[in-house]
Formats: sequence, structure tokens, C-alpha cells
Amino acid sequence: MNQLFRRKPISELLVEGDQSLKRVLGAGDLVMLAIGAVIGAGIFGAIGTAAAGQTDASGQVIRYGAGPALVFSFLLLGGACALAALCYAELAAMIPQAGSAYAYAYATLGELVAWIIGWDLILEYAVGNVAVAISWSDYFTTLLRGFGLELPAWLTTGYRTALLSSNPDLHGLLQSAPRIAGLPLLVNLPAFGIVMIITWLLLRGARESARANNIMVVVKLAALTLFIVVGATHLNSANYTPFMPNGFTGVHQGAAIVFFAYIGFDAISTAAEETRDPNRNLPLGILGGLAICTVIYVLVGFVLTGMVPYTELAVADPLAHALQLSGFQTVGWIVALGAAVSMTAVLLVFQYGQPRIFFAMARDGLLPKWAARLHPTRRIPYATTLVTGIAVALASLVGDAAETYDLTNIGTLFAFALVCIGVLVLRVKEPDRPRPFKVPFVWPVALLGTAACVFIMVGLPPQAWTRFLWWLAIGVLLYAVYGYRHSLLRRRSTR
Repeated sequence: MNQLFRRKPISELLVEGDQSLKRVLGAGDLVMLAIGAVIGAGIFGAIGTAAAGQTDASGQVIRYGAGPALVFSFLLLGGACALAALCYAELAAMIPQAGSAYAYAYATLGELVAWIIGWDLILEYAVGNVAVAISWSDYFTTLLRGFGLELPAWLTTGYRTALLSSNPDLHGLLQSAPRIAGLPLLVNLPAFGIVMIITWLLLRGARESARANNIMVVVKLAALTLFIVVGATHLNSANYTPFMPNGFTGVHQGAAIVFFAYIGFDAISTAAEETRDPNRNLPLGILGGLAICTVIYVLVGFVLTGMVPYTELAVADPLAHALQLSGFQTVGWIVALGAAVSMTAVLLVFQYGQPRIFFAMARDGLLPKWAARLHPTRRIPYATTLVTGIAVALASLVGDAAETYDLTNIGTLFAFALVCIGVLVLRVKEPDRPRPFKVPFVWPVALLGTAACVFIMVGLPPQAWTRFLWWLAIGVLLYAVYGYRHSLLRRRSTR
């Protein structure tokens, strides 16, 4: 048991030299990465479901929506994430390493918990990007229709989406689609294609990826500003009544749905090993990016639910849909273009983060050695970048966004809660260690952060909990079979 929960000294986590990544990012790059990651599929996709609620294929309510009180859902999430972000900022400044919450857990809670977090973060990054790629495809097909181009539905709809959809037209594709060996050919080709393009871009280097992200962030902010300005001219006070149609249950469950929108600030910590002056820049990037994004979400949520009845928003592209219903066809097309660019940035940042977590785990011996290989000149984890890209692309080809959101949300909330606990553990274990950034009122902040994450997790459906527990069980099994036996820390401690 002592071996399972042995903590890795922080001094050993601060890797420099040939085994480290190249430090090329500044505070501005980190804030832009945060906006690139946070403003995406949540605000352009999941926001509609959070307002309207979610039903299954038979029309039965799975979760109630927040209605116009969606702004309360965003404020609830902003507060909960701010507490977690403060804890992230303290640990990131102390441990500017590529592993994010995995590295923090290794230093505070021990190897087994670190492995579980590393395995859990796959849900946030790789699995989460499947949902983002599918949402990107929905907006991309909307753009093509603006040019009079219509792709066949069987080339833009994954098999799982058709199988689980309550839309009769989509469900009917199971019978009408072309068949291979008796199976319906239902693939989301645009989602597959965009993930592979992003993978190619990431293989060119961290500096080049950050520049591409900065350009896309400017485009997405311009699109959202246009939506807010135009939508504000078409608000109908009747759409705000009833303001909270499903009471606090709707606000709570709406927050659980749209939490997907907020998970991106965690991705900043994966860039720690490529950040210049990380002690200063990481807290600025994490907290500054989250604050900006929360304000944007509240403004968009208020305008969106004032433009059209919230019951009309349970669609894949709610912002463009609301503009079209309000008669702003051209603006809707422009916002759809901004959404496609926006979600491209999200894909970029999340595809950037996942390989670096795998890289950190492999460097500790918990994954095979090939996963720790760096490109000789660009100093990026090229092997894990390529493998992650192919895996996400294939899953996007046949997956469903709705069922992916819940699994991503619960996995991320679990990681956030453990980071909050880790801050307290390290304050007790190593109270005198220098902390470039310190969480103010650390005990109430960390405990409230943990409680807030657990509270939002409770708002997720039982199916999400079942799948999450199975996922963790598989992870523990893999650790027993491979990670425990190859751990470099365990090997050194048993010599």
C-alpha cells in the first residue's frame, strides 16, 4: 500500500534538459489558449440543450433544462470553476510540468491516484474532442448549405448518432443508408477530416500551433460579438417568462450539461512545460482566461434565451438557429462560420493537451517508452500526438456527441475535485515549500471547490456514473497489469 500511494518529489517532477519540452509560450499565448479551449462546443452547441433540456429517443425527459435561467447555470459553473482554477494556479506555478492534474496528483496524493487521474483525463481531452469534432461537423454542414451544397446525410452522421437520436429523420438513416456487409454505412466524414488536419498542424510544433490558435480566437470573439449585438436588437421579454421553468433542478441539471463548456482552462496547465516564466504566466493564463470566458457565456446565454423561446434551442447549432428563426439569415451564416473556426480552436487545444499527459505518464514509466519520444528538433511528443489524433478521428467518425458530453463532464469534475484536495494535502505535507502563487483562504476555497464539483456531478444522469465507474475499473486493471510493474519511482524505491 505504501508503494501504491508513494508521492513523487516535486524536485523530480521539474524535468529540464533533453527530456523536457521547449519553452516558447508567454502569458498572452496562455490566455488565448484558454479562450480557444473554453469558447467552443459548449457555447455553440451544448448551450441549447442546457436551456431546453434533453429527451431520449422515445421523447421521455432525461434532464430538465434551465430555460432563461441559463445565466444562473453559467454563474454557478463560473464560481465552481474559479475555486478549482485557483487550486490549479497554485499547483501549476509550483509544478510547471506537462502532466497537468496527473503531475499534481503524483506530487500530492500518490502514484495510484495519479494513474487514475491520468486515465481519467482521457475522458476530458480525447473523448471530449470526439464531441467537439461532431459539433464542428454540424456547423460545417450548415455553412455548406449557405453555398447551396448538401452532403448526403450518411456522410455527416455517425452510426451512434443515428442509433440514439430522437429525430425520426436521423433514426431512419439506419434503414436508408448504403450498406456494407449488411451494416449501414453511417460515418461523419467532416468530423474525421478536421481532426486529422488538426493533428497535422500540431505535429508542426507548439509555437506554430499557438499562432494558429490566436488567429482563430480573434475570429470566434468577433462572431460572438456580432451575435450579441444583433441578437440584443431582437429580444422579446415574453421569452424570459417563465424565467426558471424547472426551478433549481433545471439550473442544476443545465449546469451539468453545459459544464462541458468550462473544462478548457485545465488545458492551460498541460502547456506548463512549454511556458516561459511559468511561475508568473500560468496563474495569469488560467485565471484571466476563465474570467473572460465567464463574462462571454453569461452575455450569450442572456441574449440567446431572449431571442427565441428556450424550447426551440435543443438543436446542434443553437446560435445560428436562433438567428435564422429571428430573420437574420446572413448573420446566422456568419456566426456558423465563427462557430466552425471556434471549435477548430477547441480541437487544437485539446489535441495539444492529451499527448502531453501521455508523454508525462510515459516519462514516469507508467506507459510504454515510445509514448515519451520527442521530435529531435521541434521537441514535441510526436508519437502520442499522432496516435491520439488517429484514435479521436476514428471515434468521431461513428460516435455521438450527446453521450460523449456526460462522460467528459464527470471525468473532468472528478479531476478538478482531486486537484482541490491535492492543494490541501501539499499545504499539510510541505507547508514551507515556496509557492509562487498561493490560494487565498485555502481551506474554505479548496473544500468549497471540491464540494461544488461533487454537487455538479450529482446533476449528471445515472448512466454517466455507470460508464465512469466502468472506465475507472478498466484504468485500475491496466495499472495493475502494466503501470505498477514499470513505474520508475517504484523501481528506485525498491532498490
